[in-house]
Amino acid sequence: MDWNFFLEVLIGGLLSGVMYSLVAIGFVLIYKTSGVLNFAQGAMVLFAALTFVSMTEYGVPFVLALVATAIIMILLGFAIERVVLRQLINQPPITLFMATLGVSYVLEGAAQLLFGTQPHELNLGISDLPMDAGGVSVSTFDLFAAGVAATLVAGLTVFFNYTRVGLAFRAVAGDHFAALAVGLRLRRIWAIVWATAGLVAFVAGLLWGSRQGVQFSLSLVVLKALPVLVLGGFDSIAGAIIGGLVVGATEKLAEVFLGPYVGGGIESWFAYVAALAFLLVRPSGLFGQKQIQRV
Repeated sequence: MDWNFFLEVLIGGLLSGVMYSLVAIGFVLIYKTSGVLNFAQGAMVLFAALTFVSMTEYGVPFVLALVATAIIMILLGFAIERVVLRQLINQPPITLFMATLGVSYVLEGAAQLLFGTQPHELNLGISDLPMDAGGVSVSTFDLFAAGVAATLVAGLTVFFNYTRVGLAFRAVAGDHFAALAVGLRLRRIWAIVWATAGLVAFVAGLLWGSRQGVQFSLSLVVLKALPVLVLGGFDSIAGAIIGGLVVGATEKLAEVFLGPYVGGGIESWFAYVAALAFLLVRPSGLFGQKQIQRV
């Protein structure tokens, strides 16, 4: 076996997995605090990418477009929580899921009205040329994306562990009733978490948009996050990262080394098969908390 080639495929898969983790983190933030499976995360990723690329095409300076898009996505997260989810407190989980599905289509429709349906090229100024690292070729853009993702995760870790709002978030995630008993305002925490999910969608939108181009199929990136969540757990940021790495690596290795024996094209579905098999063994995921209900 050519070990350099094997390492190239493995590293490429791991770096792709980092991109999946970015989307999965948005799911985890919402699900951990409120129990809502936010299917609108993919549409938020698309909306962020379209907002940024449209600003730059209209001549807005790069840095100003970055800041403006980040602010818009934070406000969008606040708005979704305030207008939709806050009205559905104490409703069944399926109702909340359907609400986020509706929000997803509303965002896609709004994006079509505001920005049109034409695909766009998003250029962050980072080349995608391979660089040599000890005889192994690694994509420069993938390394950049991994660095951005690591910075984002480090920032979220500091925020949730060393700030008052972050500690309040952890309290709410642990036990809603206990959090209420000590005077925490759940609605305020939920609004902040949705705003944070909007910021995560902003980062994911720029990176995915730069990688695949900004087009409406970009919202389907949400589907790539599902096997990541199954593997890592729906309520663990660490699980979203590890799950993304596992999914990215296994699907690339499967495509390259198993694909030729089954006709190829297994990269698009292999992660779902692996997630299903894992689901049968450990439904809560690697880092997810087991739910025990007393009846």
